[in-house]
Amino acid sequence: MKLLTYQTDDGLKLGVKTARGILDVSAAAAAAGVPRSITPDAVYGRGNAVLARLGALAAATDDPAHFHDENDLTIGPAVPNPGKILCVGLNYQKHAAETGATPPEEPVLFSKFNNTIAAPNEGIPLQADWTRVDYESELGVVMGATARNVSVEDALDCVFGYCNMNDLSERRLQMLSGQWLLGKTLDKFLPLGPYVVTADEVPDPQNLSIKGWMNGEMRQDSNTADMIFTVAEVIAYASQIMTLSPGDVISTGTPEGVIMGMAEKVWMQPGDEYIVEVEGLGKLVNRMIEA
Repeated sequence: MKLLTYQTDDGLKLGVKTARGILDVSAAAAAAGVPRSITPDAVYGRGNAVLARLGALAAATDDPAHFHDENDLTIGPAVPNPGKILCVGLNYQKHAAETGATPPEEPVLFSKFNNTIAAPNEGIPLQADWTRVDYESELGVVMGATARNVSVEDALDCVFGYCNMNDLSERRLQMLSGQWLLGKTLDKFLPLGPYVVTADEVPDPQNLSIKGWMNGEMRQDSNTADMIFTVAEVIAYASQIMTLSPGDVISTGTPEGVIMGMAEKVWMQPGDEYIVEVEGLGKLVNRMIEA
């Protein structure tokens, strides 16, 4: 399944992309006698436990009134309120090389916060003193089950689905104090979506093309096979340190082609557009705007 959220007068609703359009999950559930509204937070918070019922609901619904034309909707963040946001730095061989960094021996984990979440097509506000803004196309992972001390072999069983992410960074702030928090946690600096594609539709997360375009020019063109630490290894590693829960998201690193790695660095400015496309997950489009 492909899940998304969309804006309504009552807040964000959960939708499922089907051949008939975007299914209004709450309306379909109410018609089927489900007593409570099915919100995005409720579904991602339950994770894999609700997948079968959600799929059955989508398959059983045929009322045209419960479907919308996707083009008529204002799409929201694919996961609007994750419990935790983990990110992996320097996780592609060629990206580490372009930045002059030694490939890490263990995953480099850092965090973003929910203020960084942004929707597809949402403007990303840049302050005038943010002079080194960079893009990072990334494969995002949405957790679907509790993972604590999980093995590499079992790690992918804990995944709900995958999505596009853009781990935007302000490089001056990122390097200012010796840790990366300041340059990574600016408002709207983690757009994600448009869809969460459930794990059954992504049989091998280590064989996906990953691309990025700035103002129509391809800047990133790689494959998740170039990851230093696989998705399963990242999940297993993080789960030795903390409990991963349904609804947590992990941004798994960016391939080569970022501005930081270029000889001539022309940083992003208001008016610039960046598109992220991981194979099978749609396209994530955002434009930088003045704060």
